[in-house]
Amino acid sequence: MKLPRVSAVVAAAVLAPTVLFPSMASAADNPQPAGVSGPDTASKGTEDQGTGQEEHDRAEVRRILADKESGPGVREAAQKALNGTAADLRHFLDVELHDQRVIDNRVRAYQVLAVGGPAVKKAATAALRGGTAEDVAKFLKEGQFIARAEDEDRAKVRSILDDKETGPAVRAAGEKALAGTAADVRHFLDVELDERRQTDNRLKVARIFDGAGPALKKAAGKAISGSNEEILAFLKEGQFIARAEDEDRAKVQGILDDKETGPGVRAAGEKALAGTAADVRHFLEVELRRQRADDNRVKLAQIMAVGGRAVCEAASRALDAGTDEDVVKFLKEDQFTARAEDEARAKVQGILDDKETGPGVRAAGEKALAGTVADVRHFLDVELRRQRADDNRVKLAQIMAVGGRAVCEAASRALDGGTDEDVVKFLKEGQFTARAEDEAAANKPAPQPARPAEQPQTATGVQPAVQPAALTTTTGTTAGAIAAGTTAGTATATTGTTTVTTRPGQLAATGTEGLGWEAGGAAAALAAGAALVVASRRRSTES
Repeated sequence: MKLPRVSAVVAAAVLAPTVLFPSMASAADNPQPAGVSGPDTASKGTEDQGTGQEEHDRAEVRRILADKESGPGVREAAQKALNGTAADLRHFLDVELHDQRVIDNRVRAYQVLAVGGPAVKKAATAALRGGTAEDVAKFLKEGQFIARAEDEDRAKVRSILDDKETGPAVRAAGEKALAGTAADVRHFLDVELDERRQTDNRLKVARIFDGAGPALKKAAGKAISGSNEEILAFLKEGQFIARAEDEDRAKVQGILDDKETGPGVRAAGEKALAGTAADVRHFLEVELRRQRADDNRVKLAQIMAVGGRAVCEAASRALDAGTDEDVVKFLKEDQFTARAEDEARAKVQGILDDKETGPGVRAAGEKALAGTVADVRHFLDVELRRQRADDNRVKLAQIMAVGGRAVCEAASRALDGGTDEDVVKFLKEGQFTARAEDEAAANKPAPQPARPAEQPQTATGVQPAVQPAALTTTTGTTAGAIAAGTTAGTATATTGTTTVTTRPGQLAATGTEGLGWEAGGAAAALAAGAALVVASRRRSTES
C-alpha cells in the first residue's frame, strides 16, 4: 500500500465532502463486502498467460470501470491498467484492486462522517480509528445504517417534543428517552409514544369538557368514558361538530335576545332551539331570512300607519318594488330621510300656525310647503331668518310710528345698531322699557300756569283752568269718542262742557299696547294711545 497516496486522498475527502458526496451516497445505499469497494472477480492461479487470459483480464477491468460502485481510486488504477500491458492488467487485478478499494472505503467513511448525525459521526470515528480495513468495511456495510437509524429516531423524538400540541405525558417520556440509549429511543417510539398519547388525549378531552357548551360537554363526556378510538374520533372530528352546534345555538339565542327581533323570527327561533342540531341549522340557513322578511313588512306597515306624508310615500314605494331588499332599505335608511322631511314640514306648519308670524315669513313658508323637501329645507335654513328679520323691522317701524318719545328713541337706536339682534332685543325688551318711561311721563301732572287776574265765566259759572295749547281735557271723556274723532290732523273729544283737542305725535305716550300685524297703520294705534292719555289725565284730575 502506498501510504502517502492514502493520506492525500483521505485529506481531500475531509476537506471537500460535498464534491465526493455522490460516491458517499452510493456507498451508503449499496455497501460492499469488507475490504473491497467493488466486485472482486480477479483470476488467480491461472497458468494461461496467452492471448485468451489477457482478453479475459481486460473484460474484467472494463466491467469494474462500468460498475457505479467503483471508487475513484479503483477507477483511476483500472483505467491505467487498460492502457498498459497484459502484466499491468494482471497486477491491477491481483494487487492494486484490493489496495485501492481499501483507500476508497476510508474516503467514503470520511464522507459519511462529514455529513452524518451524532450517532453516525460516533460510529464512523470509531471505525476509522480502529485502523483496519475490516473495521471501515463493516462500518460502511452495517454500522452506518444502525447509527443512521438512531439519528433518525432521535430526530423524530425531537420533532415530537418541538410540537406545541404534544401533551405533558409524551413530553416527559420523550425527554427521558433522548437522555438514554438508542434502544431507549426506539422503545419510546415503538411502545411508549402511543401509551403516553392516550393518557394525554384523555387529559385533553377532560380540559375541553370544562367550560364547554351543552353539545360539546355532552360529546366530551361520552368520549372520555369510551375507548381510545372514541377519544381520537372526538378530538379529530366530534369536538368540532359539537362546537358548531353550540355556536349555532348561541347565534339563535343572540337573535332572540335582540329587542329588534320580530315576532315571526322569535317564534321560529324558539322552536329551533327546542329541537335538534339540524333544526337549528335549518332555522339559520332557511327560516331566518324568510321570517325576517315577513317581520320587516309588518314593521313597515306599522310605520306607514302612523307616519307623515313623506314616510307613507317612501313606504309605498318600498312595498311596490316588491323585494325584501327594498323593504330593508326603507327600514334602515329611507324612513329616516322621509321622517326628516315630515319633521321639516311640521316645523314650517308650526311657524305658520303661530299668530306672531309676520307676513314675509308666512308667505315664504306657504310657498315652501307647496314645493319640494329641498324648498322646505331652504326655507328653514336660509329664508326663515331673512324673512323674520324683515318682518321684525316692519314691526319696529309700526311701533315707532305710534310710539312716544322714549319708544321712538329706543327704536331708532335699534335701527342704528344695524343688526337683526338689535331689532329683536328692542321687540322683546327695549320697547317695554321705553313704554314704561313714556307712561311715567304721561302720568306726571302738567304744571299749571299762573292764574290771570280775571277769568272768563263759563255757562255754568265755573272758570276753567288754562290748558296747554296742545291738549284740553275734562272728566267724562270716553276713549270711544276719541277713537272716533282721530284723524291725521287732530283728535277731538267733547263732553257736555269741555272739548279735548290733541295734535298728532302726542297721543301714543304709552306705546303700542295691542298693536298687531292686522292693524295696518298708525291710525288705530293713535286712537289707542289717545285713549290711554285721556284715561291717565282723568285719573289725575279725579285724584
